[in-house]
Amino acid sequence: MTTKYKRITTNVLQEMKEKAEKISMLTSYDYTLAKIVDNAGIDVILVGDSASNVMAGHETTLPITLDHMIYHACSVVKAAKRSLVVVDLPFGSYQGDSKKALRSSIRIMKESGAHAVKLEGGDEIIDSVERILKAGIPVMGHLGLTPQSIYKFGTYTVRAKQKAEAEKLINDAKLLQKAGCFAIVLEKIPAELAKKVAKELDIPIIGIGAGNGVDGQVLVLHDMLGMTHEFNPRFLRRYLNLYQDINKAVQRYVKDVKDKEFPNENEEY
Repeated sequence: MTTKYKRITTNVLQEMKEKAEKISMLTSYDYTLAKIVDNAGIDVILVGDSASNVMAGHETTLPITLDHMIYHACSVVKAAKRSLVVVDLPFGSYQGDSKKALRSSIRIMKESGAHAVKLEGGDEIIDSVERILKAGIPVMGHLGLTPQSIYKFGTYTVRAKQKAEAEKLINDAKLLQKAGCFAIVLEKIPAELAKKVAKELDIPIIGIGAGNGVDGQVLVLHDMLGMTHEFNPRFLRRYLNLYQDINKAVQRYVKDVKDKEFPNENEEY
């Protein structure tokens, strides 16, 4: 069952979980695409630090700065009329310093107008989470494969397959809920573990590569639209092949210009 909500808030997401209505979430980084995504009825737009990869061409999410994230968030917030806009705190803007974490979060909220922030990690960043929440800023957690820690992991493989890591993930999720997080993203973990977390916790659990037993799903927009074509994980479903479509369109434009077919007499003044 899908309910028509005029505006998505953290309360609405909780209500959706209680009604067993799945939460839809996608990334966006610019005004034009965010406007399309919002208008299409998405519940949550994540201004992800994945902008580092898909917008800036970096190999990892680590290089993107707080200023970059605020720039992208400003663009998205202007476009979002219904969606809840969540912004990633980038690497280096919150780890190991809860005061810095709060300053970073306040800058995002004040300068972009976003509705919430997202942080990666569990007990190791709980001080930052609590300090941000005490200031009245909603926080979304992120556990499992946390891309900001890629050099620690050394690989983008599935996380929490071993018992100890799985138990830590469950404990971290409970810790984040107790601290006051309104939702948690679980990335690239076994489906059964994700289902168990979603069942044991009261707050919404949103998965990416975490199976269908969670409360919602998130994908990177550029991946699901097929704008990126080198990235092919099992969890990704491509709804379009825009890489091919755009490539063909540009080739046609180039040919029309070279052949003096564009502009024609109907396209001039």
